[in-house]
Amino acid sequence: MPINAPPAPSHQRSRGRAELGLVAAPGGARIAHLYQSSPLRILFPDSDPAEPKQAALVNVAGGLAGGDSLEVAITLGPRARFTATTPAAEKIYRTLGPETEIASTLRLEGGGVCEWLPQETILFDGARLTRRMKVDMAADATLLAAEMLVLGRAARGERFTQGAVHDRWRVRRDGRLVWADAFRLADPAAAASPFVLDGAGAVATLLLAAPEAASHRDLLRDLTDGRAGVVAPGLLVARWMGEAGAVRAGVAGALVALRQAALSLPPRLPRLWRT
Repeated sequence: MPINAPPAPSHQRSRGRAELGLVAAPGGARIAHLYQSSPLRILFPDSDPAEPKQAALVNVAGGLAGGDSLEVAITLGPRARFTATTPAAEKIYRTLGPETEIASTLRLEGGGVCEWLPQETILFDGARLTRRMKVDMAADATLLAAEMLVLGRAARGERFTQGAVHDRWRVRRDGRLVWADAFRLADPAAAASPFVLDGAGAVATLLLAAPEAASHRDLLRDLTDGRAGVVAPGLLVARWMGEAGAVRAGVAGALVALRQAALSLPPRLPRLWRT
């Protein structure tokens, strides 16, 4: 670079954060604490009949670029019931170098019932994503959670040929670590290997953490062709990988069934998944 050349431009980055605290109330929960900073917003659409209070996590920027970050922290008080979702897929754009970071923390107190059901995250070719999910829950709390990653813009026929993703889960019950999981893809070319993703364009994980989770194992195994199991007492996990549309359909079908069987909710997806 010439001695008198101007410095490289410093791109403005998004640093969104949202905090939500809820306590039990008629209808499931009411807000006790709310903080949000752009570009992350929490909206509260009307819930369908017989559904708990719902929140829509909205990235008003429309997507995330390299160097952007989002942090979400939700605390659910004793016996509160709540559903968190998103109005659309999250988009992770190609980066010029830095990673995009998403961090979510859920704290569930005694008897709390939480659904964490964001729609899929789409990684554009060249994106670099680090995503962390941390759950701290009481022994008698219940969590139904699902996350889906789409590698490349499937609707455009795009493949994920460069970039990276590191996805981590940590679940603690009464302060004790009961499940730790990580998916890391540093070389997208390796995804074609039958020992990695076997060419799959999307992956998803579903978690049911509840005292009676094991009683729903057979139901979930039937819905996933056997790709589900009890990984720890009170912890049921299922996996999908394949074409994006098929993976989303599989996750949706399992959520509908478990919402009814495990949470005594109507057998349907949250409204934002259906609009």
